[in-house]
Amino acid sequence: MNQRAEGAPRMSCGEDHGKAIVARFKELIAENKLRMKVRAQRASCFDWCEKGPIVMVHPEQIIYGGVTLEDVEEIFTSHILCNTPVDRLKLNS
Repeated sequence: MNQRAEGAPRMSCGEDHGKAIVARFKELIAENKLRMKVRAQRASCFDWCEKGPIVMVHPEQIIYGGVTLEDVEEIFTSHILCNTPVDRLKLNS
């Protein structure tokens, strides 16, 4: 999730539900005992403000856009646990 500098003219997606999204990913990582294999963290700007909040999954570099708190569990279960990307949220192929 991007976090713009304080006083920036536009709100960052990190402020627009981004903190809650990262927190929920961290909860799911802990609940599934994956702390040594999976990490959730903020990132610098993806420059897709109109598509945010953005989530990128590595190493595949799959980018999800318009992610809501409700989408986090689906991304985690489908993509992280089962290695099946969530097509309806993908911004890249």
